[in-house]
Amino acid sequence: MLKAFKKHIEDSFPELLDNHFIIACSGGLDSMVLTDLCQQAQLQFSLAHCNFRLRGEDSIGDENFVREYGEKLGIVVYVTHFDTIDYVNEHKGSVQMAARELRYTWFEQLLVQHNIPYILTAHHANDNVETFLINLSRGTGIDGLIGIPAKTAILRRPLLPYTRQELELYAEEHELNWREDASNTDTKYLRNKIRLEIIPKLSELHPTFFDNFNNTIHYLSQTETIASACLGKLKEELFIEIDNKFEISISKLKKLNPLSTYLYGLFNEYGFKELENLEALLDGLSGKQLVSSTHVLVKNRDVLLLSPIDKKEDEEQEFLIKENLVEINHPLSLKFSVVPERYNNSLKEIFVQKNTLKYPLVIRKWKKGDYFYPLGLNHKKKLSKFFKDEKVDVLSKEEIWLLCSNEQIVWVIGMRADHRFRVENSAEEILKIEMT
Repeated sequence: MLKAFKKHIEDSFPELLDNHFIIACSGGLDSMVLTDLCQQAQLQFSLAHCNFRLRGEDSIGDENFVREYGEKLGIVVYVTHFDTIDYVNEHKGSVQMAARELRYTWFEQLLVQHNIPYILTAHHANDNVETFLINLSRGTGIDGLIGIPAKTAILRRPLLPYTRQELELYAEEHELNWREDASNTDTKYLRNKIRLEIIPKLSELHPTFFDNFNNTIHYLSQTETIASACLGKLKEELFIEIDNKFEISISKLKKLNPLSTYLYGLFNEYGFKELENLEALLDGLSGKQLVSSTHVLVKNRDVLLLSPIDKKEDEEQEFLIKENLVEINHPLSLKFSVVPERYNNSLKEIFVQKNTLKYPLVIRKWKKGDYFYPLGLNHKKKLSKFFKDEKVDVLSKEEIWLLCSNEQIVWVIGMRADHRFRVENSAEEILKIEMT
């Protein structure tokens, strides 16, 4: 196995040959075999151990075992402790998910802190089958059936081609010691039930089950690659980027068949996975929206608008401008200057009668009920109606700032000045306000 492992590293993980990395080591069979293989292959690494404080003295025993092993080999061992139950109580969810979130967050911090590029985990072929079956039982698309990725930005999993049986045989042949976790035999956990009851039956049905499974995962991964390439090309055609958001034609989406499959493929990476909601949005009223944890998807007449959620605290605040201020650069760049004469207003600059302003001026976002007197019209108009007439989409409205004086709108910045502050007397001071 060692010879095959070395070739596997050379072929699939050459970056590990020249870089120091960290191995996530629990002290169990899988991680101890991975550690020994890397040691025998003369790779350069440290160990990282998480004590989740879930098993009393056994957790302490696992930690001490890994520490002593590292000392024996002269390997640096990083150790952290988690109050996992407190984390579960605070964030809800299962103990398994809490442990996963805690350890991977710590792994990322560890790599940054020590300027190390990769961390290795000891996931193997049986783990891959378990994940496949769990996803299959819950319902999933092809992305849930391609198994555990061998590589991510920081993770490397070089044991995925090997079965648990192969790891056990290697450990016995090399007289390795490891720690057993009693919870791994408790079939109340779904993963354990699959590991202990279902996978053995599958292996009985076909002696080459794991080889066949690995081939299937390989074929599915290739199919997913082809599908992703097709979806990527389709996105280039449909997703038109305008002002930091995407505009997608609804009529073009409706021509896709099968529609639900395409909708999932196009929008699931943005957090939109409910197909019924996506299809309903296409025929919904203008302004209807879906919100994920990262994006907003809004129907705006005959298009969908996709925009990232990027709410900043300062967008909810008001910014004051003193009378003698010449220039500001936050939340947007404006320059104020007294000029001898006025010119025509534009989207980027306006001219106002300075003595009509009441200081401090205020920059803020628009809110429901706002109105102004559009320059040249001299009658009141609600901003919501103004935006509709100007065909400002739902998402763009949220990015518009107002310049106000004594609660009156002086300028819908970048769009239209207010008639009440126009220059009527050139003998009075004229203030030029421009976006820079």
